[in-house]
Amino acid sequence: MEIANQIKKYRGKLKWSQETLAEKAYVSRQTISSWENNKSYPDIHSLLILSKLFNISLDELVKGDVESMKNEIENHDVKKFNAMSWLFAVEYALVVLTPIPLMKYLGWLGGVIWGILVCVSLFTAVKVEKVKKANNIQTYKEIRAFMEGKPLDQISADRISAMNKPIVKAAISAAVALLVCTVMFWLFFKL
Repeated sequence: MEIANQIKKYRGKLKWSQETLAEKAYVSRQTISSWENNKSYPDIHSLLILSKLFNISLDELVKGDVESMKNEIENHDVKKFNAMSWLFAVEYALVVLTPIPLMKYLGWLGGVIWGILVCVSLFTAVKVEKVKKANNIQTYKEIRAFMEGKPLDQISADRISAMNKPIVKAAISAAVALLVCTVMFWLFFKL
């Protein structure tokens, strides 16, 4: 990504240290270092602050990055992320639906099998989050939306909405899991 070079270039022109830029951009020095070393990408708010500090347009700041962001959003890693998300959903369903039958019919061995399934599901969940974070999927989508003319307050509202969706989904999943486990428990131990 070109943003790393752009930040270094304009920071150098102003003869600012990373610490100075960090103070002016309301971030830590480590964040500036991370941006300059391509370890992370600034969010849309930080990009707007940087463009104002450097007295350049946002287009000039992210020169060359918008096209690669479009490709990044649609590339193999995002497909991998989606596939891993579906795998996690299936594993989660199995974790919810299988403990009682496994333990009823296989005893302690069923409990061990279920425990292994839980560990595999947790591993998959961690991998999904790593892929998401490594590819800055949310940040790229926000920047792309902004560059396409979507208002910043709408982007912020979308981010908040996106942050709330997992909470709602988790609550619904927990309620469904509780209901399914209750019904399964009642069915298997009633028979």
